[in-house]
Amino acid sequence: MIKTSERQPQQAQFSQLVGAGDYFFRVLPRGHTLRIVDTQGNQAADTLFYAAANPAERYSACDTISRNGNLYLSAGSTLVSSEQRPMLSIVADTCGRHDTIGGACASESNTVRYALDTRCMHACRDSWMLAISDNPDYGLDKRDITHNINFFMNVPVTPEGGLTFADGISAPGKYVELTAHMDVTVLISNCPQLNNPCNGYDPTPIEVLVWDA
Repeated sequence: MIKTSERQPQQAQFSQLVGAGDYFFRVLPRGHTLRIVDTQGNQAADTLFYAAANPAERYSACDTISRNGNLYLSAGSTLVSSEQRPMLSIVADTCGRHDTIGGACASESNTVRYALDTRCMHACRDSWMLAISDNPDYGLDKRDITHNINFFMNVPVTPEGGLTFADGISAPGKYVELTAHMDVTVLISNCPQLNNPCNGYDPTPIEVLVWDA
């Protein structure tokens, strides 16, 4: 569902441009709102969410799909934790649909999907691992990398139940906004994938903005 926001970028308390292949790692306090902007269009932002007070509680794709009755996320969707508690709600969305079943790219999956010589290419799992290594105070390790959301990514489900990676449905300046129901740790990999259409074979920056309650 398309829903625009009344929040103005110049009133945000925080903003950061995140280059392709880079990460964003920050605690979003309860009541604060996060906006992710697809600055140039056709980009994927692979995102993990954790309860800041207890990272063992984290975003659950299974519980979120069950709660919302939909494979895709958009305005009005509630993101649910592994403890079946609401973590965030999507309060605005100008893209219209976001993937929560396609997973994230990794050197191993690149090798299987594409070719052995893609193994050395940077992937979202690498970005998450670097973020965790650079920021030990968040208390995460590689075992905490589980379900993620691929904001702006288009992963249609075939009639046979398979997944396909298709051209994005986003465009320059499209955004999604989420308001936190608890203190949430946000970890984003701005996807560097070059081998499928999720980034238009040309990864570009995203912008992240935060408004207080």
